[in-house]
Amino acid sequence: MPEYILALDQGTTSSRALLFDRELRPRFAAQREFPQIYPRPGWVEHDPEVLWQSQHAVLREAIERAGCGPAGVAAVAVANQRETAVVWDRRTGQPIYNAIVWQCRRTADRCAELQSQGRAETIRAKTGLILDAYFSATKIEWILDHVAGARDAARRGDLLCGTIDSWLVWKLSGGQRHVTDFTNAARTMLFNIHDLRWDEELLDLFGIPAAMLPDIVPSSGVAAECAGPGWSVRRPPVAGLAGDQQAALFGQHCFEPGQAKNTYGTGCFLLMNVGAEPVVSRHGLLTTLTAQTRPGAPAYALEGSVFIGGAVLQWLRDELNILTHAADSDALARSIPDTGGVYLVPAFAGLGAPHWDMYARGAILGLTRGTGRAQIVRAALEAIAYQVADVAAAMAADGGRPLALLRADGGAAANDFLMQFQADVLGCPIERPACMESTALGAAALAALALGWHTPQTLAALPAEKTFLPAMAAERRQTLLAGWRKAVARAADWARDG
Repeated sequence: MPEYILALDQGTTSSRALLFDRELRPRFAAQREFPQIYPRPGWVEHDPEVLWQSQHAVLREAIERAGCGPAGVAAVAVANQRETAVVWDRRTGQPIYNAIVWQCRRTADRCAELQSQGRAETIRAKTGLILDAYFSATKIEWILDHVAGARDAARRGDLLCGTIDSWLVWKLSGGQRHVTDFTNAARTMLFNIHDLRWDEELLDLFGIPAAMLPDIVPSSGVAAECAGPGWSVRRPPVAGLAGDQQAALFGQHCFEPGQAKNTYGTGCFLLMNVGAEPVVSRHGLLTTLTAQTRPGAPAYALEGSVFIGGAVLQWLRDELNILTHAADSDALARSIPDTGGVYLVPAFAGLGAPHWDMYARGAILGLTRGTGRAQIVRAALEAIAYQVADVAAAMAADGGRPLALLRADGGAAANDFLMQFQADVLGCPIERPACMESTALGAAALAALALGWHTPQTLAALPAEKTFLPAMAAERRQTLLAGWRKAVARAADWARDG
């Protein structure tokens, strides 16, 4: 009998594959980073074929480590970086341009143009999203406008487009299935979250033919069958499919309204389940769909997205060369009592929620002659927590009450200094799960529901590993947050012409 669910966790900087057993314990894993492409300042791309090759390689590596062979895989589940857009040829399967990554700001001016035309409110009302270059629609539009012959090919029906989940399922199915789930569709700025369909008015606005778009399927259920080399003995279904943050929300078993999680990955993504009716934010948050486990039974979440979270540690490591390993930041931060008044605003790709400033840029403020490596590293970690605190404050304002508990996951959540500082500046407990692989776990859990291995009740019993309790005095908290707001004001609107 097949023993495992194979979860593919396709992130912004690396591809991962994990095999979960029937109790949803991660047993075998493999990971591989892939190159980031920066053609111009503020532009970020991935080579879709290289991305697929990295994902396929770790898929095979995880199966080999388990020693079970493809026949041991009961189902495949996919969690993916959201908003990143790919356009490819329907017949050849070849991308016509690199994938434009969610962090890319090349379409900021196009968004400003649409804003000046009064389009923002229509987009917000239909999609729950802020008009921003973050989302997929202007990325797809840009590719069609800038690749020779692309618009004509799209009109002829020769091109397909999608987010990374669609690209992976297309490859896994041998080009037989072009699908996405509701959570990924809801991040494109093309999907009506009330009618649960692609919106004709928005497709016309961005000049994207409906024939390019994938079919929409539930997050839990058979979306495709694996085909091609390596799957000749057995063709397991792709039975779990969700954008990474909604997968993590599910993996953190936030099934009830009011329950919230934050993922500390490349970015930070705070989501709160708000139930069966969408809540319109008045404070710069997004309304989005959670993973759908039953057709016709949508649930919604409020979301705040921080563009640069754990990526600031990669920047310290790779660009400034003041960290050998990101994990070293914990001890360095603890080696000093505070930053000495230094704040780091990591607005490398603008600022996300609740500021939505496409023209903000990174800044380090409060430097003195005594500022050194430890102060800058600690300021970077604190900046992650401050950005999450901004989102949590907006969420509390929308919901009418502060967070009572925040569940944390993602790579940077392993940093005890960060978790304790986060609890301190939020003034609420932070719960870290026993299984830190919440994104992959959520995708696997969606597949486990489809297979009948689990129910929501059994999933909700997953244990926590550690809870961090706030210990900072309220006055100190307010002083630090006031300094952060001052620093953000200095970085705001920096890159706008004129």
